[in-house]
Amino acid sequence: MSLVDHPRFLRTVLIIDAATCVATGALMSLGATALAGLTRLPETLLFGAGLSLFPIAAFIALVASRPSAAGVWVVVLGNVGWVIGSLLLLAAGPAPNALGIAFVIVQAIAVAMLAELEVIGLKRLPAAA
Repeated sequence: MSLVDHPRFLRTVLIIDAATCVATGALMSLGATALAGLTRLPETLLFGAGLSLFPIAAFIALVASRPSAAGVWVVVLGNVGWVIGSLLLLAAGPAPNALGIAFVIVQAIAVAMLAELEVIGLKRLPAAA
């Protein structure tokens, strides 16, 4: 049995997604001032985006407790929205420094990877539920 065919694959990915939301939310909200100084991203943007991740994490954890196609699609679409927003920030937002660009790109890639894993898990939902 491959890892993606494991019955708990989707739940595990969703739990990882929720946990990374909490960790990133804590970093961005509690460390907004320091992170802004390091990245040249606006402190208010970091703080607000960080705070927004806590209710998102709670929702993802709720979906993980009883994965449904509708719930998982909401998570996937939210992740896609986060990636698009991150790329738009780099295209049209304030000019971060190289570390700021790397910070935005790395987290966008991680979120995109989670979304892809969630879609893979969604395709196997009857086996995962």
